[in-house]
Amino acid sequence: MGQTSPKLEAGSFAGAAVESASRAAVSGQSDPIGSILEVLRRRERFVVCSHAQPDGDSVGSMLALGILLEQMGKRTELVGPRRIPAQYRGLPGADAIRTTPRVEGRYDAAIILECDSLQRTKLMGLESYYQINIDHHISGQEFADINWIDHEAVSTGEMVYRLARAAGAELTPELASCIYMTVLTDTGGFCYGAVNESTFALARELVAAGADPVGIARDVYFSAPVSRLLLLGAALERLRQDGRLAWMWVTDGDLERSGASEDDCDGLVNYALGVEGVEAAVFLRELPEGRVRLSLRSKGEVNVAAIAERLGGGGHENAAGCTLDGPLARALEEILAYLRAALAELPRSPS
Repeated sequence: MGQTSPKLEAGSFAGAAVESASRAAVSGQSDPIGSILEVLRRRERFVVCSHAQPDGDSVGSMLALGILLEQMGKRTELVGPRRIPAQYRGLPGADAIRTTPRVEGRYDAAIILECDSLQRTKLMGLESYYQINIDHHISGQEFADINWIDHEAVSTGEMVYRLARAAGAELTPELASCIYMTVLTDTGGFCYGAVNESTFALARELVAAGADPVGIARDVYFSAPVSRLLLLGAALERLRQDGRLAWMWVTDGDLERSGASEDDCDGLVNYALGVEGVEAAVFLRELPEGRVRLSLRSKGEVNVAAIAERLGGGGHENAAGCTLDGPLARALEEILAYLRAALAELPRSPS
């Protein structure tokens, strides 16, 4: 405690690909990066968390921010309400993320990543701390003392990269690996989101700094347990298509029979979206208490984030989610009505 922060020289990210000045931050502060850095430099103890459903961006950005704060000589704790999925446990420092339902302790600030409210974290106790909110979702909200929301960033990890660059941090292989994970996963393997030339320039810089693109992709896309494939089989048996719309679902019993976990549901919706001619897809997962969790995807024409927001969820234009009341048949009917209405507004493809 009271450790002096080492001096970080600006420009440690030589040849950085992404210019932070080129992005307009959507927030209440005119200079959110400067405001955040001022807090980081003046305070000593931080707790970092993200949303309750860990994914590549939430885990990678938490770890990247932890590395940045360590370089700044700060004391940091990374926390979440549930254990991170297996495909992210190989990231540098992943074993330091502590699983807990409540945040307690003497922290100078709580940094919340990828959330539109404190409730998204499913963590109790955050209300009592000074809060910094960093998010790139189109559904992002200004709920904290400092809010930095950038809808154009491809991942929250990219925003942490820009913060680290502004701090003059060293882009180590560990930091580069965590940020690369965020970029890879939140673009669906560079397939959707705000992917542009600067995205690939950033990926190139991260690989040059030591990130292993093959190893990270292998962990994410080619390390599925048998339980996930059995669950996928159950979902594909129920795959349905209606013109430009596709959907599939699994029950709580399917998870029990396959031995699958909640993590094994991640990404299954992409199999429905991959059907030829489909523009939007939904995957429904029945929860033990009877509610239904939805994963929504589109190929670009349908803004699924807008639909998810109307149903109490959020996300990106092409990838979003929400949770509805059951039973499953009722939830399916409700979401299909929304998706069909959105698709009806699109111009018809030439036959």
